[in-house]
Amino acid sequence: MTTVGLLYPGHFAEDDFPRMEILLDAVRLVVNRTDIDEDAYVIDALIRTGSPEHLAAGVEELQRAGVECVVWASGGGSFLYGWEGAHEQAAALARATGVPASSTSLGFAHAVRELGADRVAVASTYPERITGLFADFLHAAGIDVAVTHAASLGSAAEAAAWDLDRVKELAVAADRPEADAVLLPDTALHTAGHEADLEELLGKPVLTGNQVTVREGLRLARRRSWSPRLGKLFAEREAPPAPVVAWGEGRERAHGGKRGWAAGE
Repeated sequence: MTTVGLLYPGHFAEDDFPRMEILLDAVRLVVNRTDIDEDAYVIDALIRTGSPEHLAAGVEELQRAGVECVVWASGGGSFLYGWEGAHEQAAALARATGVPASSTSLGFAHAVRELGADRVAVASTYPERITGLFADFLHAAGIDVAVTHAASLGSAAEAAAWDLDRVKELAVAADRPEADAVLLPDTALHTAGHEADLEELLGKPVLTGNQVTVREGLRLARRRSWSPRLGKLFAEREAPPAPVVAWGEGRERAHGGKRGWAAGE
């Protein structure tokens, strides 16, 4: 049994994780919810969500649960720290927990590499400015963003209230023929078990915030788990070539060869 620790901000779509636990074989997902000061899709509020004091508050419970790794399950609360800042955030979390750590945003970069996608489309619930900063984060990871589409919601509560039809509308609105995959970065969206439906609709891989978060935890734990309902990212029974190699090479070119335990590199 592989035990993955997840720090999730607030009470929005955290019920996605028990659903994924059922769909995956021999995987235990331990979710510890962190406090948020304000549920608002504004830059300052989202950055505060990922502050060291908020993340540290959930560490002790995860340690008692015997987790093998920890993932900060927030899109805006990680990519708004920037490329280097997100790695520093994960490194601080790794030091606090004593196990490898990462975040949803770093997980997106790894997942895109794993799928071999050269160009992506971003289907975002965030306002346009915040959506643009996610695109900047992906660019810093060496990922080409073909297009961004922002639904411009005001809060995670609004995103959590969307049903599958609204999620499908968002994905369709963002998709372009030149995009190899469509990314939905918000972990407040309920998407667990619907990834295969979204991929059938678009005819290409779809990466969602909570799906990518769990995959990142399994990557850190060096475990592969298979579930066709969770989309192409979980569709292979045999593990593909580890994305960390190409990822490390990319970071070496861009950042002077530094690697770290924080993102499991």
